[in-house]
Amino acid sequence: MDSAQDLDVGKNGVQNYTLNPNLHFHLKLQDSEDGRKYPELLLDQPLDREKEPELRLTLTALDGGSPPRSGTALVSVLVLDINDNAPQFERSVYEVPIPENSPLDFLVVRVSATDLDTGINGELSYSFSHVSRDIQKTFEIHPISGEVRLKAFLDFELVQSYTINIQAIDGGSLSGKSVILVRVVDVNDNPPEVVVTSLTSPIPENSSPEMVVAVFSLRDQDSGDNGRMVCSIQDNIPFLLKPNFKNFYTLETESPLDRENKAEYIITITVTDMGTPRLKTEHNITVLVSDVNDNAPAFTQTSYTLWVRENNSPALHIGSVSATDTDAGANAQVTYSLLPPSDPPVPLASLVSINPDNGHLFALTSLDYEALRAFEFRVGATDRGSPALSSQALVRVLVADANDNAPFVLYPLQNASAPCTELVPRAAEPGYLVTKVVAVDGDAGQNAWLSYQLLKATEPGLFGVWAHNGEVRTARLLSERDAPKQRLVVLVKDNGEPPLSASVTLHVLLVDGFSQPYLPPPEAEAAAAAPADPLTVYLVVALASVSSLFLFSVLVFVAVRLCRRGGAGSAGRCPVPEGHFPGHLVDVSSTGTLSQSYQYEVCLTGGTGTREFKVLKSVASNHRGSMINVEENSDFLNGFGFN
Repeated sequence: MDSAQDLDVGKNGVQNYTLNPNLHFHLKLQDSEDGRKYPELLLDQPLDREKEPELRLTLTALDGGSPPRSGTALVSVLVLDINDNAPQFERSVYEVPIPENSPLDFLVVRVSATDLDTGINGELSYSFSHVSRDIQKTFEIHPISGEVRLKAFLDFELVQSYTINIQAIDGGSLSGKSVILVRVVDVNDNPPEVVVTSLTSPIPENSSPEMVVAVFSLRDQDSGDNGRMVCSIQDNIPFLLKPNFKNFYTLETESPLDRENKAEYIITITVTDMGTPRLKTEHNITVLVSDVNDNAPAFTQTSYTLWVRENNSPALHIGSVSATDTDAGANAQVTYSLLPPSDPPVPLASLVSINPDNGHLFALTSLDYEALRAFEFRVGATDRGSPALSSQALVRVLVADANDNAPFVLYPLQNASAPCTELVPRAAEPGYLVTKVVAVDGDAGQNAWLSYQLLKATEPGLFGVWAHNGEVRTARLLSERDAPKQRLVVLVKDNGEPPLSASVTLHVLLVDGFSQPYLPPPEAEAAAAAPADPLTVYLVVALASVSSLFLFSVLVFVAVRLCRRGGAGSAGRCPVPEGHFPGHLVDVSSTGTLSQSYQYEVCLTGGTGTREFKVLKSVASNHRGSMINVEENSDFLNGFGFN
């Protein structure tokens, strides 16, 4: 074979050839005078055209480059025929009985032989082989068709049988042989006859057994044994023959009929005489079975599940149900109807309708997944027989969610009369939890997956929003240059297609002198759980001691004042203030980020010219690491006008 061409040279040129695995060929590489390799295809095993007339091989050429490259070529090997198969007859012996009254040119037998070769090697010619002159006078064979016919009349009294040797020769002079045994039969030349007197067809499938279907008689013009007859029908049919009187029979039903199983019976009446040879007559009677309504419609499924995307257009085709009836005619015509449940949440007639002719189901209204996620009902199929038969199937309609609900922000509320303001101390460290945006989505699945992002900010980079939980935290340390009032716009977006979103505006107030423990970010919790520095512990204990001493001094001072008041006027009672006060509690509660609440109960005295502090009670939630700053509390009291 020709060598492959490769534009590269040297090692990158063609280096090897391969052949796909096969049973007959292999490759041998040869070197040409110019140093190039070319493949030779060598035969390993003999070929047989009758088994495999053509072989397809794949030749692959490989170069030696890196990476190696290859090319393929298809090699088609056509196997030529040789005359290696002799003709073979279908049978080695043909036995043929021939009545003695057979006419001239009567077809005795048609012999056939086959040759697996093709072309002239498969062309056959038929002829007699080593036969007597008597046979050559009586029979002839057609060289092409292989038909053996009569050339002369037969006489049973002279010759009872003939043995004819035949052969088939192909174009390559190979031959096959066979034998024809011709047996001359004495004639019984009058076959029996069947005469049908009456026939009832069609008959209903619910007919009772022993119903008379047909009445017929038999006759034969021969005499003796040649005129005696035997009558029968085929087996495995629900009919039987009953003889009445001489040569008269009735055909009756033997068992119940089923039109759905078989709607037509071809009954063959076989009549055989007792002559030699026996002559047989077959007469066919066709009996049709008419239908009765004995089969109810059957649905293709016992239950159907249909999916409908919400917000569908009215009159949308949502699916179909199908039922079949094995009866015929009007008994098989099916009408579909809706069977509403006994206590439906929504009237079924307002949701779906069905085409009574083909079972197509339509949604009458636009469905809302958030209001109705699924509903089920039954569908009936009734035929038009008498009496009518019916069946039912369950249909479950599932409403698929669409992204038709935008996220709704629960906190902070945007419709409040006053905007919600979050307080953040300027001493807050990065990761300080400012607030948390809480939102929900009325959809389901990925349409309800929410993500948060910071859309606008007064100071970009000062705050950050966690994408998955909506927590707003400080991103860096606060400085004096940061504006005290910050406005943040947080975008809440779902994961639907197309995505829907909502935004919320946060107002953040940066305050000074505000001691508040911040909630660390999740990654800082492990560091917070580490043992505290001993120096920090000492400082906390010292501050707590000073605060306790200050509180004790205030209590002593108040007690002394009360004792002096009790001695001068009404003993043991706090005098009623002379002015009207809005309330006895001043509540400074946590809003947004403050986690402690303070309540101060104040009783002011009148007539002294000065406003004196009588009772101070602080109610606070003690958090880990929190402490009361005495100096800040003093400033706070002074801000309310207390000395």
